[in-house]
Amino acid sequence: MASNLMTKSADAPKANAARVKQKEQAPKPKIRVKKGAGLFHYVNKFTNVDSLFEEGVPLKYLPYILFLTFITLFYIGNTHYAEKTIRRIDKIKVETEDLRADYTTLASEYMEASKQSEVARNVVPLGLVESSSPPYQVEVPADEY
Repeated sequence: MASNLMTKSADAPKANAARVKQKEQAPKPKIRVKKGAGLFHYVNKFTNVDSLFEEGVPLKYLPYILFLTFITLFYIGNTHYAEKTIRRIDKIKVETEDLRADYTTLASEYMEASKQSEVARNVVPLGLVESSSPPYQVEVPADEY
């Protein structure tokens, strides 16, 4: 039998009775981590940045900050451009390999189709036959032309 079911004793009266609420337990106090024990505490402790801003924003560092920002943006842009170029090169390599395979296939088919025996077989339906006499050269004297 399940242990979470309420069991009634045999001598309990059968009547509607108000339920008794259990006492609420006091919430446990939250354990707080000691502030200042983290990484940023030590960074703030060893680099006193607050002293830079005591008299306002130091404009003398602005050109250096802008220069570093420009160099960083240029570096990021150059990296993106290089990756895009590499992807484009890889795509063109694959396309070149496909075209080279097509070229070799077509070249071999052309070489096969241009054989004398293949040409003779393909022109038979047109009514052409292969000549059995050898070819001869016609010579024209130079003064006649």
